Amino acid sequence: MTRLKIALMAGGDSPERGIALQSAAQIEAALDHTKYDITVIDLHHRDWHYTAPDGREWQVDKNDFSLTVEGERKAFDYALIIIHGTPGEDGKLQGYLDMMGVPYSSCSMTSSVITFDKITTKRTVAGRGINLAREIFLCKGETADPDRVVAEFGLPLFIKPNASGSSFGVTKVHTRDEVLPAIEAAFAQSDEVLIEECIAGREMGCGMMVAGGREYLFPITEIVSKKDFFDYQAK
Repeated sequence: MTRLKIALMAGGDSPERGIALQSAAQIEAALDHTKYDITVIDLHHRDWHYTAPDGREWQVDKNDFSLTVEGERKAFDYALIIIHGTPGEDGKLQGYLDMMGVPYSSCSMTSSVITFDKITTKRTVAGRGINLAREIFLCKGETADPDRVVAEFGLPLFIKPNASGSSFGVTKVHTRDEVLPAIEAAFAQSDEVLIEECIAGREMGCGMMVAGGREYLFPITEIVSKKDFFDYQAK
């Protein structure tokens, strides 16, 4: 039986890189190696490599998304993206794979670009009957008056990077004096920052998968954090 050649895309360029590598190792161990020829590809900026059992690293040829080890070339049939943050969730990797004609897990490039960028997501769904938290949007070099922020949104409120994941740089602000340090922390992760009112409620999630022309809905789950909010430590 010919095994499908799977590129398990790991690592990435965000602060979540270490978690992504751990996730990839767990998934590689869980997959059926009798059905799939699995190669873990570690992406870190321009370095895309496979580490052989002997510790040697072999670079991916980005011209055609192939890997040559000891003179033997492997062209991948599928890319399983296990990267948190950029470039695995913001559309960059999806766009490259589209150009290479390689199918991949995760949503499309367009969906990834829109949903990873929080203000773009909000602007996309605004006016479609979806309630959204009020926000102040800041670009690098801009700041906000803490008194105005508190007067407009009340307390608590959230300050977060516009494009980042796993709650890095996210602060739940409880006092006026926390506003400026929270903005600084968010700008350390992104060139754009969102200040949003806090909406108290329950958080639900429902995953969906499209495979073989069919849509599969997963069970609805509720996130109940043991911390003040669902931050990095809670996750």
